[in-house]
Amino acid sequence: MQTDVDPRNLIGRKAFDRDGARIGTIDEVYLDDATGIPEWAAIRTGLFSRDAFVPLEPSELVDGSLRVPFERALIKDSPDFGVGRHLSPEQELQLYHHYGLDITAPQSPDLRFGRIAGTEDERA
Repeated sequence: MQTDVDPRNLIGRKAFDRDGARIGTIDEVYLDDATGIPEWAAIRTGLFSRDAFVPLEPSELVDGSLRVPFERALIKDSPDFGVGRHLSPEQELQLYHHYGLDITAPQSPDLRFGRIAGTEDERA
């Protein structure tokens, strides 16, 4: 995905799988602590569902929506770490392995959730 995309502009966008099926809405964006680059999106998969983590690379923005190049079932079966806290290096590796992405180690010690989209009151 473009690295110059402002993560605040990702919050609230719709996300679709590789076949064009709607996954849900981007709820949170996780940034790499070292680079500040958005690396993961947590997508709310339904009104009473949990958030599913998806990698922002190799996803792409298409017509204002996030297109994730994986099947919906794989996305919904992603590890559930909850939202609003750091992803540990081990959790990040679990996600990379879940999606079959080739990575030998996290690029930074951990990822930090950046609450950059406003306050909880603004998002409700």
